Amino acid sequence: MATAPHLDNQIRTIDPDEERAFMDAIDRWLEREVIPVVKEHDHGDIWPEKLVEQMAEMGLFGATIGQEYGGLGLPATTYAKIVMHISSYWMAITGIFNSHLIMAAAVERFGTPQQKAKWLPKFATGEIRGGLALTEPNAGTDLQAIRTVAKRDGDDYVLNGTKTWISNALNGQCFALLAKTDPNADPRYKGMSLFIADKREGLTTGKKFDKLGYKSIDSAELIMEDYRIPSDQLIGGVEGQGFFQATGGLELGRINVAARGVGLAEGSLRLATEYAQQRETMGKPIAQHQAIQLKLGEMVTRARAARLLTLDASEAYDRGERCDKEAGIAKFFASEAAVENSQEAMRIYGGYSYSKEYDIERYYRDSMLMCIGEGTNEMQRIIIAKQHIKENPA
Repeated sequence: MATAPHLDNQIRTIDPDEERAFMDAIDRWLEREVIPVVKEHDHGDIWPEKLVEQMAEMGLFGATIGQEYGGLGLPATTYAKIVMHISSYWMAITGIFNSHLIMAAAVERFGTPQQKAKWLPKFATGEIRGGLALTEPNAGTDLQAIRTVAKRDGDDYVLNGTKTWISNALNGQCFALLAKTDPNADPRYKGMSLFIADKREGLTTGKKFDKLGYKSIDSAELIMEDYRIPSDQLIGGVEGQGFFQATGGLELGRINVAARGVGLAEGSLRLATEYAQQRETMGKPIAQHQAIQLKLGEMVTRARAARLLTLDASEAYDRGERCDKEAGIAKFFASEAAVENSQEAMRIYGGYSYSKEYDIERYYRDSMLMCIGEGTNEMQRIIIAKQHIKENPA
């Protein structure tokens, strides 16, 4: 599979002082605006409209979009640190701008100059927000099994089909949408194309899924019934490139999921550490019991290893190197670390962990998604093994 070029074909860097200032601003925002409202929004599955407006003001919807289009142009390492930090308090809201940025990256990497000039400035400010529309009821990891069809009709394309589990489906206005322009192509991936699909007549939202976790970000269906869009919204202007355009963002996408896993692992560790020093049994804080220390020691190690693996993949990406294996390793390890740390934190909390009065139950509910999203961890292990074997022939 082809590796996508960098967004601006040059190595991105950032001054350490500038990065530190940005992270400090994120920290203040979390303390003042996010932490006080997490429970209300998560338990009620309420769209965080005010927080979304604030994220737009901070430039998060343009975090990885090039500065020439009004974005921040951040390197992957800085972006990963932002996602880690926010996710350590509330993972779900990172999905609101991450899905959006994957859409933007598809346009910035593969779009025509006219498409970039028209769409990217509005993506960068958050004036137009959206996500990625790939998954269908019968096609998840196997993207080549999609059934949505786009037929050329004069200067337009007419699309029919259904997408499912689409982040930002209800509150987004635009999506990078994968469809078959040649359903009879062999191999199948040669008949797939990626479109800039903005909401207009023919594109409607279906049912919103009631999820275990990952609340407050809408996951719903997108339904296309004779949905007509101009042909100049075919990304890159050439049919048959959609499979590689859609999968070309997997390196950065998996780095993002890894960063979310790091945040969940570190957040679970933080909560468990605080609680273990406050809760007393047998006349002393449970943090002084060896059984709890064994758990904390493993949690510290997992969180640290997950962070280093994610930064390793991010740094390779910023150097312009192929890093599908590194990104896969980071995604696999960090997502499993999120699950394991949240489970261990639940055990440290004991019975209180089952109460919604305590934040740790949210980390537990949110963590499993990281093992499923952006390619299952079963698939990650296969990809890692195949790449390793290829690099180490007998």
